[in-house]
Amino acid sequence: MSAARVHLPPQVHVFVRDWLSANHVVLKAPDGCVVIDSGYGKHVPLTLALIASRMGLDGRPLAMLVNTHCHSDHMGGNAAVKRAYGCPVAVPAGEAPLIEAWDERGLWLGYAGQRAERFAADEVLRPGTTYFWGELEWRALAAPGHDMGALVFFNDEHRVLVSGDALWENGYGMVMPAEIDEAALPATRATLEMIAGLGARCVIPGHGEPFADVDAALERAFRRTASFEADPLRMARHALKVLLVFTLLDRERMPLASLPDHVERVEVFREFNALYFGLPAAALAEQLVTDLLRAGAVRRDGDDLVPGN
Repeated sequence: MSAARVHLPPQVHVFVRDWLSANHVVLKAPDGCVVIDSGYGKHVPLTLALIASRMGLDGRPLAMLVNTHCHSDHMGGNAAVKRAYGCPVAVPAGEAPLIEAWDERGLWLGYAGQRAERFAADEVLRPGTTYFWGELEWRALAAPGHDMGALVFFNDEHRVLVSGDALWENGYGMVMPAEIDEAALPATRATLEMIAGLGARCVIPGHGEPFADVDAALERAFRRTASFEADPLRMARHALKVLLVFTLLDRERMPLASLPDHVERVEVFREFNALYFGLPAAALAEQLVTDLLRAGAVRRDGDDLVPGN
């Protein structure tokens, strides 16, 4: 699917994916294109097909693969894309040590029950630096919060922002509560304030369609931030629900009877439960499932839990 609601420069094409794989942004140039974000590992065959398609590289060389940040839904296809094209991979400078060490907690991999094929970063992207990609200038701007090393990329000429998970049309990526990272929520607010000052005409988010009503999106994001600031328990519960849905999207279905074991086995659930809820694993699993069923994010199919329609 491609963006239809906003006008983008002809050098820019967006492949809108889903909530398991982040969007791919292709910045086109005759002598070499740049692709931003590679999606989740499970979707590598489709990622490669999209990148190679007429709306993607269309026979042009791939000069570089760039990540807004290094969570599995954004960098899970890096190794496969690098093998296919022999291109360098560039990650934010704040993420480079995590990639080099393959820190499964810092990258939210084993820690959150997720996975990605290991890759090596060839270059680092530094906030405050301007990059020339797809015949356009892009300013790399620090965007901590959802990921403390994240970057967003802004083109001043067309006022287009590639926001990763720092801003979606309806919210942003989950943020770690203060007991895990006390800087994360204040950084989220500061990032939103930074984005508000850019005067962006349109935003290409990490998930969902590109959008033009940036002020309305920011207003919703600030409201969410305020609600998290007022209620840390709500914030922690929201984070676990997001992570559970991600796992369900990956597996496609999970036996309801297996959820207490998942809550007990996966480190982030154990840690949050100890810090915030103090419930038996089965009780926490039931609470999360009840909330997600009520919201329509999941549904029951016999004895299994499946993603909502």
